[in-house]
Amino acid sequence: MWFKNARVYKLSAPLTTDIVALESALAEYKFSPCTGQEAVRTGFSFPLHPSIKQYCHQQAQRWFFAVKKQEKVLPAAVINEELQPKIEAAEQEQGRSLSRKEKQALKDDLIQSLLPRAFSRSQLTQGYYDVEHQWIVINTSSASKAEDMLALLRKALGSLPALPWLDNHKLNSHLQMWLAAEALPGTFQLGADVELKAPDEEGAKVRFSNHLLSADEVQTHLQDKLVTRIRLEQPEGMGLTMADDGGVKQLSYPDSITEQNDELGWEDLVTRLDADLLLMADSVNHALLAISKQVNALSDQEVPTS
Repeated sequence: MWFKNARVYKLSAPLTTDIVALESALAEYKFSPCTGQEAVRTGFSFPLHPSIKQYCHQQAQRWFFAVKKQEKVLPAAVINEELQPKIEAAEQEQGRSLSRKEKQALKDDLIQSLLPRAFSRSQLTQGYYDVEHQWIVINTSSASKAEDMLALLRKALGSLPALPWLDNHKLNSHLQMWLAAEALPGTFQLGADVELKAPDEEGAKVRFSNHLLSADEVQTHLQDKLVTRIRLEQPEGMGLTMADDGGVKQLSYPDSITEQNDELGWEDLVTRLDADLLLMADSVNHALLAISKQVNALSDQEVPTS
């Protein structure tokens, strides 16, 4: 239930909040396992618990969803071990070396023959739509996985006007300021990890881990490098790593948050999961809102760079 990462997208138009319509739209593209000859299958699954047969879980002004992806696992070593004898046999039969295209055709045929015997690997990715802020938050560090989920949502809903939640130009400027301990968002303070890179294509990179970021040996890099990711921490609160592409990584929650529902116990699993989901989303939203307000501040002035 506790998101470890967040890819966030702002919607330019609100989604329908008709639970019946949303449930029907997602159910039309529900997950089903791979058939014998299929390498991958993707579809909507149950975001709260398999016992709750809902593809869209409503909680106040948030709508939770989950996408399940199943892939057949065919290790390259296994494929190559079976492929080489086939290539050698074909070359001996034809008395010549096979072209790259012919080898690829043999490989494709081999993969199709192996798929029914391959193991399956499944992954569940959760997300939610926040009605108040009109953003979609997806629990992944991968931009491509997030885009895959948006594509499936767009297919199910007909349209999905989603844009990056932060202005990248302003974000890059703010990352520089945050390392200089200026204009930090909300109650966040500098953590102990940062990565920087020189702006040229093959620029030098430097990374500090478990380091005092206000130290001179860190701050001097602001003169010729750009911050690509930085760790932020709230006193007695959440921690996160902000990346220059707008991704939020390594979300951490203090015991004061994660233990709030301990009194509920785990006898009623669904109730506990729902309560934890509420705590998690409230915490993530609070952090995202602080960052969004700071970076996308409504101002006619450009944010100064360091």
